Amino acid sequence: MKYSFPAFENGFIRAAAISPSLRVADCAYNAEQIIDAMQAFAAENVHLLCLPELCLTGYTCSDLFFQETLLHGAEKALASILQASKGLNLVTLVGVPVRHNGKLYNCAAVVCSGELLGLVPKTYLPNYGEFYEKRHFVTGMQSPECIEYAGQETLIGTQLLFACKQMPSFVLGVEVCEDLWAPVPPSCAHALAGATVIANLSASDETIGKASYRRELVSGQSARLLCAYLYADAGHGESTTDMTFAGHNLIAENGTVLAQTVPFANEEAITELDLGRMVQERQHNTSFMPQPEGYTTVEFELMPSELWLTREIPQTPFVPQDAATRAERCELILRIQAEGLAKRMEHTHAKCAVLGISGGLDSCLALLVAVRACKVLDRDPRDIVALTMPCFGTTKRTRSNAEILCEALGVSFAEINITNTVNSHFADIGQDASNYDVTFENCQARVRTLELMDYANKNGGFVIGTGDLSELALGWATYNGDHMSMYGVNAGVPKTLVRHIVQYVADTCNDETLNQVLLDILDTPVSPELLPTAEDGTIAQQTEKLVGPYELHDFYLYYVLRFGFGPAKIYHLARTAFAGKYDPEVLLHWLKNFYRRFFALQFKRSCLPDGPKVGSVTLSPRGDWRMPSDACNTLWMTELEQIAL
Repeated sequence: MKYSFPAFENGFIRAAAISPSLRVADCAYNAEQIIDAMQAFAAENVHLLCLPELCLTGYTCSDLFFQETLLHGAEKALASILQASKGLNLVTLVGVPVRHNGKLYNCAAVVCSGELLGLVPKTYLPNYGEFYEKRHFVTGMQSPECIEYAGQETLIGTQLLFACKQMPSFVLGVEVCEDLWAPVPPSCAHALAGATVIANLSASDETIGKASYRRELVSGQSARLLCAYLYADAGHGESTTDMTFAGHNLIAENGTVLAQTVPFANEEAITELDLGRMVQERQHNTSFMPQPEGYTTVEFELMPSELWLTREIPQTPFVPQDAATRAERCELILRIQAEGLAKRMEHTHAKCAVLGISGGLDSCLALLVAVRACKVLDRDPRDIVALTMPCFGTTKRTRSNAEILCEALGVSFAEINITNTVNSHFADIGQDASNYDVTFENCQARVRTLELMDYANKNGGFVIGTGDLSELALGWATYNGDHMSMYGVNAGVPKTLVRHIVQYVADTCNDETLNQVLLDILDTPVSPELLPTAEDGTIAQQTEKLVGPYELHDFYLYYVLRFGFGPAKIYHLARTAFAGKYDPEVLLHWLKNFYRRFFALQFKRSCLPDGPKVGSVTLSPRGDWRMPSDACNTLWMTELEQIAL
């Protein structure tokens, strides 16, 4: 079942780029096709519809553009489109030739609810190869001028923006075809002036290799300008005298192509744009400085509506969905971690590096990284000392996996049973050993860290931290216990990605023993193993039953850190991504838990050890995340309480 939610409130609009079938120089027919498309897409809750360049006449009219009859027919056809647009909750961009002060301009007409909001002329006119636009058109003026066209008074000029009253994040800028291919596209100025969406009306003929280049241009421009970019290409119906048009329509957002059509398929590109995300991106980016001077903004109105998202919302946003890209990402992260650790080992003249090996995922990844660091330094992997420190909750399975893993990797392995030390400490502080409270758990974690630190001192080494980004976000670490080390190699890697990196090593190691032990570690429930084992000797304490599923917390963490979204928007995204997997009340319960822990346990993140950044976000107090340890979560929790299931 599709989940719909208030789109405007959460910064989403639905947009489409299409290539309607047309007839060259038959303006009335072309207007009919455009009106049919407008009505159909408005019924699908599309808010922004982009059509190709000169679609009212056909791009390939050539010297017919000098004919009075054609120009009059185009103006009359646009008037009919304006009339038909009344009552439609839609902004439509129509390509039309416009005569003004004795010159002809290749324009985009911006239409909304019966109103001609403005005419944006093309800036760069190609006059090379198969293109001869300067034969017919002139470059558009920057400063807007008044014009009467299609029965309405409006503005014409390149420095026009169109802003939605009901959604401040929806500001539209327009450019036409060749404008994008120019060294400095007009969209650069549009974006700096405030446009969050750029629409391009195009007639780009199809030649070998051009589709991939076009795709790179659109995605690259959307990334550079931190915007959404629509590209509507001419298609079926244009003259094929010397060129063929493929209708290659594209929609991109901040470097990612969200929707595109296959050339010659006569399809439309349709998706939702997250304009709230674009606003957040620009707010974070200090290189993006507004320059609104010289621009005129025309306001328009759209009625707020609910949408279900057709764009993909991945359940694991930190993890690439494509297998090849995921493998490449895993390899790069391992390299970043290993290079960082190698530099620290080299700088400190460490005789060895020491880490606690539990048989779990995080310590497994840290050990894999440490072995790679030794290869970088051309050192014996036995310079890595892995210590297993069994106590009350250690299972045979994890203890065995730890030893097998160390043997397969060729590192030094030793055991220090901390049971007696912990019991002695219990006696020192008067802790009842049968009381399985937080003191019972944290004493073990701190004793393990004490053993690691002292062993490293004794042997001229330093301690490698194993905690990951997800645990740091939730504060799922014992303060001055596993929270502390000399270098935390996993500090920038979320738990969902840790799992995929270990899987990647298992798939590519070409070692049967290592492959099997890594697969079993992946299959082991995540646990700190601080409570006594179950009667059958299995793990009694499972982390995800206590703090919640890591796939949910990583989802929440991504949108909190990467984009600064509010709880309500994150909840709606989660309901879309996890529809059918988690009930709404479960999603809300763990989202509340995330915010509670995230705020309450910031003090642990305020004094983190050094560690390498590997992705777009980290929680280092020296880098991406600086937050007071005593900040209140009242606003966030209040917003959560107001969410209706």
